[in-house]
Amino acid sequence: MSARAVTEAARRRTFAVISHPDAGKSTLTEALALHARAITSAGAVHGKGDRRGVASDWMEMEKARGISVTSAVLQFSHRDQVLNLLDTPGHADFSEDTYRVLAAVDCAVMLIDAAKGLEEQTRKLFDVCRHRGIPVITFVNKWDRPGREALELMDEIESEFRLRPTPVTWPVGIAGDLRGLIDVRDPEHMLRYTRMPGGSKEAAEETVPAARAAAEEGEDWERASEELELLGESGGLHDPEAFLAGKSTPVFFGAALSNIGVRLLLDAVVDLAPAPAARELADGGRQPVDAPFSGLVFKMQANMDRSHRDRIAFVRVCSGVFERGMTVTRAASGRPFATKYAHSVFGQDRSSVETAYPGDVVGLVNAASLRVGDTLYDGPRVEFPPMPTFAPEHFSVVRPVDIGRSKQFRRGIAQLDEEGVVQVLVSDVRGEQAPVLAAVGPMQFDVVQHRMEFEFSAPVKLEPLAYSVARATDTAGGEALNRSRLVHGEAMVRVKDQVVLALFPSRWHVSSFEREFPDHPLEPLIAAHETG
Repeated sequence: MSARAVTEAARRRTFAVISHPDAGKSTLTEALALHARAITSAGAVHGKGDRRGVASDWMEMEKARGISVTSAVLQFSHRDQVLNLLDTPGHADFSEDTYRVLAAVDCAVMLIDAAKGLEEQTRKLFDVCRHRGIPVITFVNKWDRPGREALELMDEIESEFRLRPTPVTWPVGIAGDLRGLIDVRDPEHMLRYTRMPGGSKEAAEETVPAARAAAEEGEDWERASEELELLGESGGLHDPEAFLAGKSTPVFFGAALSNIGVRLLLDAVVDLAPAPAARELADGGRQPVDAPFSGLVFKMQANMDRSHRDRIAFVRVCSGVFERGMTVTRAASGRPFATKYAHSVFGQDRSSVETAYPGDVVGLVNAASLRVGDTLYDGPRVEFPPMPTFAPEHFSVVRPVDIGRSKQFRRGIAQLDEEGVVQVLVSDVRGEQAPVLAAVGPMQFDVVQHRMEFEFSAPVKLEPLAYSVARATDTAGGEALNRSRLVHGEAMVRVKDQVVLALFPSRWHVSSFEREFPDHPLEPLIAAHETG
């Protein structure tokens, strides 16, 4: 059994695509699946006809808006390797669900818009990758549209992320006039692409000898060759050790909508991304992949199938072999959990999973007893570190529209808290009938209102609060903030872990609190974005 786990783990690559909204993440997800032959026609997010809606989007709200607000799991094969692509929400206004998915991957593909460069959401997601030690492959997208200089984008990555960019492919032609790509591993050729109508199929790829490319592309070829030579002289060649250590990022150029450069990126995931390896445990030890089965619950999702009103726990297999029907133990309670209903999920399509290996993701159905961050195991007890909670920036008081639906209201809010759709805060002053919802992005509130009305039959009304910064403190610090007449802010308790959060309108108010109460702790939360 352990030998099979090791063999199969070596074939796995589990990764996520991270980006700012509108950088083309859902389109790239589809393009990768298309090149791996997992689907036959890529769907554009804002496409028409049979191209409307990507395969990884399933929630009605996603389909209506043309955005991804939940995380899907796509598994497909490429070059005899099994790729597990965890598709994170791409909208700036969604949630820490995006961040939590990164707890389940071994690598990330960072998608950058050629015209916009590094954007706010990209920065936040990269911070989480750095915090978790996740190596990052960079794909500069939309090179078929007007954009910035390639060297300028490389400088931006290095200066802002302290990450050395090491191009593996390089564009011939400026953004908006892509003539082809040079694979730095084969600089004597250029890859020329002819996009297919609508971009629903792979672009035709032609290998052009350097002499012919120089004759046909002239200055564009000459400039690209000079830029590559300059990068090589400055140490810009791929270094596997530096990449895995999070000190450098291999860079690829292309256009996901036209399926240009996507094959090279897909190959890079196989060739460069790490396979599942020993995973850190809460006690400081490590769980090797050949140990008995263990898994981490990184996401909960209710009502994916509206006709069954089910509840799925997404579990990353960390070690051993998962077999459907096995009884595992939940570390938090010590109680058994039967895995009779185990699915793989591709968009809205499901299929039963009989076995799964390290790096794979399994959806356990009817998992009401499980929570995000749970460890499941078979054999000797193991437990992975708790899932981090990320910094909310938006806060609203939530109340039921119909007080007669209070029971449904409480049940719905509790479930959305458990799933991590929002963080729920309470205080003695406001009372439990008017909890405060804390979100990374305001669209989470739209999701809450939609699901409370249509799933729990308890429509809600929201009252925004003028806070944008949260810090962790202790009980005494919370009491000091609530008593203070000089510092504007409010202390509340996070329901799921009883952590006291101090809420402030801006960073300036945080500084005021620190000056007035220097002895009370104020701890930043992961992926916090400072304001004002």
